[in-house]
Amino acid sequence: MKNYTLIVIIMIITFSFSGYGQQAKVNSGDKKYNNYAYVDAIKTYEKVAEKGFKSEEMFKKLGNSYYFNSDFERAAKWYGELFAMNASIEPEYYYRYAQSLKSTGDINKANKLLNEFNEKSKNDHRGKLYKEDVNYLDQIKANSGRYKIEDAGVNSKYSDYGAFVYKDKLYFASARDTGNFSQRKHKWTGEYFTNIYNADLDPESGSATKVNKFRSAINTKFHEASPVFTKDGKTVYFTRNNYINGKKGKNAEKTTLIKIYRASLDTNNKWTNIQELPFNSDNYSVGHPALSPDEKTLYFASDMPGSIGQSDLYKVSINNNDGFGTPENLGTVINTEGKETFPFVTNENEIYFASDGHPGLGGLDVFVANIDDNGTISNIQNVGADVNSPKDDFAYSIDPVSRRGYFSSNKDGGQGSDDIYKFLETRRLKCTQILYGVITDAETGVILPDTRVTLFDSDMSLKKTTISDSSGNYSFAVECGKTYSVRAEKADYNTKELRVTIDKTNGKTNLPIGLDKSICKVTVGDDLGKCFAIKMIYFDLDKSNIRTEAALDLEKILDVLNNYPTMKLDIRSHTDSRATHQYNDALSDRRAKSTIQWLVKNGVAANRLSGKGYGERQLVNRCSDGVQCTEEEHQANRRSEFIITAL
Repeated sequence: MKNYTLIVIIMIITFSFSGYGQQAKVNSGDKKYNNYAYVDAIKTYEKVAEKGFKSEEMFKKLGNSYYFNSDFERAAKWYGELFAMNASIEPEYYYRYAQSLKSTGDINKANKLLNEFNEKSKNDHRGKLYKEDVNYLDQIKANSGRYKIEDAGVNSKYSDYGAFVYKDKLYFASARDTGNFSQRKHKWTGEYFTNIYNADLDPESGSATKVNKFRSAINTKFHEASPVFTKDGKTVYFTRNNYINGKKGKNAEKTTLIKIYRASLDTNNKWTNIQELPFNSDNYSVGHPALSPDEKTLYFASDMPGSIGQSDLYKVSINNNDGFGTPENLGTVINTEGKETFPFVTNENEIYFASDGHPGLGGLDVFVANIDDNGTISNIQNVGADVNSPKDDFAYSIDPVSRRGYFSSNKDGGQGSDDIYKFLETRRLKCTQILYGVITDAETGVILPDTRVTLFDSDMSLKKTTISDSSGNYSFAVECGKTYSVRAEKADYNTKELRVTIDKTNGKTNLPIGLDKSICKVTVGDDLGKCFAIKMIYFDLDKSNIRTEAALDLEKILDVLNNYPTMKLDIRSHTDSRATHQYNDALSDRRAKSTIQWLVKNGVAANRLSGKGYGERQLVNRCSDGVQCTEEEHQANRRSEFIITAL
């Protein structure tokens, strides 16, 4: 017994020392993390985690270290460990975990977390945007398939990003300059600092060759990126670490942030007079400049005081004396609590930007919005899955004439951590909307999942069919300004069909549908079609063959006939009063017979069916020849009847 007690004491002491040792390593990792040395922090934290040590704070920082370096798959792993320990944590982690899960392809779990994020952070724009657009994937799908994308031809195994075209040269940032023994790496990413490079460019194909380092005083031993030149080539704006005249600036936490600088081209073709812009600060970042087409406004990203999120988009006027106005936040329509960055403005009053706050595929996605005449932002759309991916996609630029351009991404299949891709936009972005709604029981309000929902155009041509999800939701991507019909069908409910006209601007149209319980008990002489709200069997104009959507209705009649083997039907086809009596008689008779033929072909005995076309001889309203009526009134006369003659 004494020996057993001694062994237990030794084990307790051993585990205690082990625990203290692991905690000491965690503390070491925390110091690296707090100094933004995320790559080094990861190495320390993961060694501790491999020993079985678990800590909510460590898992948060480990997940964050990967998240801030856009390694979302590994971030998802450690956020998963965090949530396994405690699901009641700060709302921001719900958002980061959701974004990370999108990168792994687990969209359903990501959307579930976004719902929880919205509940826990009621005032966060990102949650509201998701809740208002739960069918955002339909919008992305509708906007996809519009690009031909290729490697830009300038990529290395290091980070390459932020392309800008000027005078048949492609300018971009790259971390490929490993330099000599003393060349330093950035602690955040573990990569070398970036400099600006350029490459010769074929203006027709967009292909780049002969990559050269931009030989000028603009490049230093710290980060330079995102150059944008004025049209005359005499001024360049660019992003750089807080570094000028050989000195590195730091904020109160002793961190070197980024600023926008401006340089001028002198008569000897050298870049001189390098100055930081007056609204820079040591205490916040300002970067990624973009010029308006008239070069009177500079757009940029910043987390300056007054920002909504981690970085917002701003604009500032450029005065005639080369001074600047007061920076203006672009507002809550475009900016979220997340990151909005890398703006690019075209002469078509469009602004492209990258965001992880608007609903997307994961990481940063590229979006486009309109800049209205009064300067406000509207109609934000995801550009689609060709450009966007579950990883970071950003720094989009396009020539509005040739529709050629570039974007940067760390998507799978690239050569380095970030790569530059060239593209040709083969189809312009259409004005689209999401038509959506919830299917419910009209009386009780109970949601009705697994309801068949069919979309028809204004001519009743079948466009799409879907099934409502477990929450009764359905959605379709539709074109602006067009009229559609939506039909909802579910067993034990009457079929319902609604007509809707879509607005002429991008957005969403809500069309909830309440279905009535089917309580129809038929007898001889009743119209079986009324039980299923079948107004007519649709045919193409002047034709009598059964269309696809008509077959959907006939399948309901077929099902009843199969369940009641002694039932007999008289099928009657009617038209409106337009066209001649003789024409309408003949056309309606052919349609009645075509309906019978379809049922016989699908197994109904011919002796159970009869039918005739009545043309315009049995109108249900006043709309006879010569009487002016609305289209809806004429429609009431164009009907199909299925009269029960025997049971």
